[in-house]
Amino acid sequence: MATPNEREALVERLLTRGTVDVVVRERLRERLLGDRPLRVKLGVDPTRPDIHLGHYVCFRKLREFQTLGHQVVVIIGDWTARIGDPSGRSTQRPMLTAEEVEANARTYLDQFFKVVDISRAEIVWQSSWFGTFTLEDVIRLTSKYTVAKLLTRDDFAKRYEEGSPISITELLYPLLQAYDSVAIQADVEIGGTDQLFNLLVGRDIMREYGLDPQDILTVPLLVGTDGTLKMSKSYGNYIGVNEPPEEMFGKIMSVPDHVLGDYLRLLTDLPDEEIDALLAGMANGSINPRDVKERLAVLVVSDLHSPEAAERARDYFHRVHRLRELPEQMPEIPVPPRGRVIDFIVRAGFARTNNEARRLVAQGGVRFDGRRVVDPEAMIEIQEPIILQVGKRRFARLVPSAVHD
Repeated sequence: MATPNEREALVERLLTRGTVDVVVRERLRERLLGDRPLRVKLGVDPTRPDIHLGHYVCFRKLREFQTLGHQVVVIIGDWTARIGDPSGRSTQRPMLTAEEVEANARTYLDQFFKVVDISRAEIVWQSSWFGTFTLEDVIRLTSKYTVAKLLTRDDFAKRYEEGSPISITELLYPLLQAYDSVAIQADVEIGGTDQLFNLLVGRDIMREYGLDPQDILTVPLLVGTDGTLKMSKSYGNYIGVNEPPEEMFGKIMSVPDHVLGDYLRLLTDLPDEEIDALLAGMANGSINPRDVKERLAVLVVSDLHSPEAAERARDYFHRVHRLRELPEQMPEIPVPPRGRVIDFIVRAGFARTNNEARRLVAQGGVRFDGRRVVDPEAMIEIQEPIILQVGKRRFARLVPSAVHD
């Protein structure tokens, strides 16, 4: 049980570290220190089954709420996932079937509960209220907001000015998300900064239904491994929460030096003073950025896998990258004695399609027995086992076989 001073320190950290917008800050501070557990809402659109460290930032913040004794309520947007929310995109997301949504949601939750305590979380499906919504209910909801207000959302405003299509279903999305807060009587809603508009709509709609408006907390959008764009599977600059420890460790070691401050503050519990000292040491040359990345990688992999897995991943990284040794174990792939470069890459499972394999070659990261290849269509003769390397972390031993499928 935390003392009053310790609790105040935890609340201060929750409201300041790794946060951008807090609405309304002083009211939320008082409620966090109060005796009543708050209902902290996170809305999930399960449009994809895999999540990355950008989502992990938000999950960690939810874990802080749980540490203070508050209740996390996760809303699975099985209805809104079929509508699509652009959230800064120039096009509408494709609609998904109910089966696709459920499969994605189950996978999402498996990863979510790597971070958030399942015993202090409530999972609800949006269809439990929208499944019985009538046309009268929809009209009543839409009457509580104006199109003019909706068009103040940045991406809607931009598309409207450009003359790009905006469907009625997209305009409905913020209202449906807002009604979620009504349905569960949320005290707080959390999301990325790109969701601020929708979260604010939730406050307005709750007032319209005679409820105390939710407070809001937003977290930053984590920059990806390229050091420029936000982390996204679409940009190929992501680190997946479910990736093997060795892959996760290696990707963290590859992030640019200038993002380390954000990564340390958003992805670890290291004290701010310690982070400041590490960054100052990097700036004056007394600390090697590689050592800071290694510490970051150990902390993240330990949290998402285990401390033992983190140690194994660090040892693997040292062998393969620092000492330039091949992995002790790698898959053996039976292959025909002769074939194209791209055929072997696909057969080893390092690419799903020939086009994806061509891109890997074009990026300069494909080697056979240490020799880089530049022609994806080149024919390779394999008369004895040969090592295929793709990027810095993926290896396979190709074994010639007269019998293959």
